[in-house]
Parts: sequence; C-alpha cells; structure tokens
Amino acid sequence: MKSNSRFLQVILLNCLYISIVVSSGFAAEANFPKTMARLQSSEPLKIVCFGDSVTGVYYHTGSRRAYTDMVGIAIKKLYPESQLTMINAGISGHTTVNALARIDRDVLKHTPTLVTVMFGLNDMTRVPLETYEANLKTIIQKCRKVGAEVLLCTPNNVVSTAGRPSEVLIKYCDVVRKVAREKNVSLCDCYQQMDLLRKKNEQEWRFLLSDEIHPNMSGHRTMAQMIVKSITGQAVSLADVGPPQPIFLRTQSLIQANQPIKIIAMPPLDKLIRQAFQEIAPKAKLEIIVWPVQGKSLKQIHADSKRIVRPQKPDLVLIAIPRAAMQGTLAENFHDYSWTMNYSLNFGKPTWDCVIVHPAVFTSEYANAKQNDFVRKVVRAQDLSLIDRNENQKESAQEMVTDWLKKQLD
Repeated sequence: MKSNSRFLQVILLNCLYISIVVSSGFAAEANFPKTMARLQSSEPLKIVCFGDSVTGVYYHTGSRRAYTDMVGIAIKKLYPESQLTMINAGISGHTTVNALARIDRDVLKHTPTLVTVMFGLNDMTRVPLETYEANLKTIIQKCRKVGAEVLLCTPNNVVSTAGRPSEVLIKYCDVVRKVAREKNVSLCDCYQQMDLLRKKNEQEWRFLLSDEIHPNMSGHRTMAQMIVKSITGQAVSLADVGPPQPIFLRTQSLIQANQPIKIIAMPPLDKLIRQAFQEIAPKAKLEIIVWPVQGKSLKQIHADSKRIVRPQKPDLVLIAIPRAAMQGTLAENFHDYSWTMNYSLNFGKPTWDCVIVHPAVFTSEYANAKQNDFVRKVVRAQDLSLIDRNENQKESAQEMVTDWLKKQLD
C-alpha cells in the first residue's frame, strides 16, 4: 500500500511539474522558439495576422483596429521591452484561394517571425473541404520556407444561418485541427474556446459579436487573449484597454487645415456641438446635418442609419439614441444599437470620427441603471468613445459637451 501511495505521489508531482512548465511558457518556447527568443531578448520581430474580414480592420470593430492590434498590446504587456511589429493581412471576403494568390505580397515579403492564419468563414461558402485542406498545407509550407513559425487558428463560432450553418463550419474547423496535427503546427482553437463561452452564458457570448458572424472589439479582445496564450503560454487580460486615442483624428486635422467639417448629429447634439465649437474653435467651418430620431424606435433608427451616414461621407458622426427608443428586448436592442453604430462608420479603415453620447448626459437624473449599463457595454464592444455622466456630475449637457470638445482639441 505504501509503495502504491508513493507511486501516486510521484505521478501527481510530475503532473504538477508539467503544469508549471506549461504555465511558465516553456511549452510556448518549444512551439515558437524563434518568436519567444526574440521576445525575451528584445530583438526585432514581426507577427503577420493572415485572414479575412474577421482579421482585417472593418466597421465590426470600429474601423480603426482589430485583433492584430490587440495581440500586439497584449504581448507588450507581457514583454514591455519587445521590439514588436504587428502586420494586419486580413481582407474582407477572402478565402484560402485568395490567400495563396496574395501571400507573397501581403505576408512573405515582410519576412515575418510568426504568421497566424485564420480562414474559413468564407471558404465554407465556396471552397471544397479538400481544397481548403490543401490550401492550408500550402500556406504553412510557404511560411516555413521563409523561416516563419506558424500558428493555425480556427474561425470564431457564429450565429447559425442558412448561409453559414454551424454544422458546416464545424467541418472546416475539424480540417484546421487535422492539418495542425499532420503538419505539427500549433493550434489556437478559437471556435472551441468561443463555444465554451457560449455554453457558459449565451447572452454574454452574443455581446462578443457585431452581427451573426463577425466579432466586435469585445470579441477581438477575447480572441487576442486566446492567441497570445497560444504563442507565449501566458494568460493576459485586455479588459482595461479602452478605445483608441486620440478620438478626433479627422476633425482635428480639418480644423488645422481650415477645411469645412461635415457633421451628422442626432438632436439635441446638432445644437450642442455648434455651441461648443463656437466657444472652443470659433473659426471652424461647420456643416451640420440633423439626423432626426425623435419618436422613432431603435429599429427605425437602425434602418435610417444605412441610408443617412455612409452616403454623406461625413467627418464626424454624433449618436445620441433616446432612452424611449430602446423598448425592444435585450437581444433586439443589442442588434439594432450595434448596427446603428456599424452603419455610422466607414466600411473599413480609415474611417471618420464617431462618438456616442450616453442618454444620461441629457438629464441629471441617474435613472434606469440597467439601460445605462447596456449602453456602456454595447459602445465599448464597438471600440467607440462615449461621452458619459457619472452619478456625481451635475453639469448641464451643454457644459459636458463643451468640456469634452475642449479636451479633444487641446
């Protein structure tokens, strides 16, 4: 009995040792020796993220950055002295067929240390499984030929639709896993990890998607954490990473160039922003287009956003959705609020400035805590800036907008 007990203790200690080794990053060093060596020695390295619209910079995440940027931020948290360059090689609508046609130009010419590969959401609609598998193997071969390490990533899970049913996507994810095993390539199983989040809390998981298939910035932060854990073996949180600064890139450049600024604003922001500019930048040339929302439901506002914003090609969009408009279910409100913001941005990078104003700004009463939190959550998920009121602020809406504008233009 004593012998068996001692044997079990040895096994448990070995398991604990393995766990410590993996969590300490030694497993990552074995999988990515070049990448980890450069991170730890502060030698320059390049990571290319190769993919489709989920990888590229589009309105789903605020049209300014995507998980590529989040991976860079996360790695910098772990290795602040690293000389890291992140390169986004994602293009909307692309499959592994397109990937092979542009890999030399968009990936290999950068002489990357590491390439992350995430395709599948478009392949599942028009590339046979056998071709998809062969293409992934060729991508790996080409990357390795130039000395790059490779991390294969399964696509994120989706809201199942007729165009992209989950049962078909699962088959494509299985191919990614198969290729990773056969080619001895590390795998970040985004689908599986996102699906675990879905099974744990479907409502919270849904808040990670901008639409049925594309993650919003909250989703991109989540995937970046997964990817960085796969690369380094270390967990890192991006929960404290707010929207990109400065906010007013386009507006400020137009002011400095003495050029007209086209603003689309929901009332009463049309009047508040004009007054704020008169006080802060009186020489600014403003063209203000009113986006009428009074008496409309959020669904109607969402429908209006598609025809009002992008065709106008504005420089600044100011969104102030009234409390009364948000009368649908949580799922309906999330969908319509997200798409109002989606259509208020340029399709891709670069975009115009877009700012959301919390309904609490227009009243000193701090009512409806659940709705207040909802607005903050959905705006943060889109990586956009929010003008907000805390419980102790007593300034008028005009004072808050003017003070906010002053800070942006200082």
